[in-house]
Amino acid sequence: QVQLVESGGGLVQAGGSLRLSCAASGRTFSSAAMGWFRQAPGKEREFVARITWSSGSTVYADSVRERFTISRDSAKNTVYLQMNTLKPEDTAVYYCAAAKYYTPNYHGTAGYDYWGQGTQVTVSS
Repeated sequence: QVQLVESGGGLVQAGGSLRLSCAASGRTFSSAAMGWFRQAPGKEREFVARITWSSGSTVYADSVRERFTISRDSAKNTVYLQMNTLKPEDTAVYYCAAAKYYTPNYHGTAGYDYWGQGTQVTVSS
């Protein structure tokens, strides 16, 4: 079984920064790609960013492009989400997810096989 553990969430003022981490462990962890999603109260879980393990290819949601950066450390099986210039609308629970195989549905939750428990990010105005 694969475990994903997020960390790094917290309370920050608008304009501030946070870095989230997602450590993957478990039996022969060998996913093709990792993604970050977020879910605000009363809203559906939405795609934030994705990165592939092999080439480090990245994709971002329009709402976070130029502000957020996803990266990975293959040696540590860890993925990061650097979030800069945070806005109150970025407030949500952030989840990391692992996809066993490459899929064109990288922006949908169905494209991922494993999920972390989530970490709260709150941006005050």
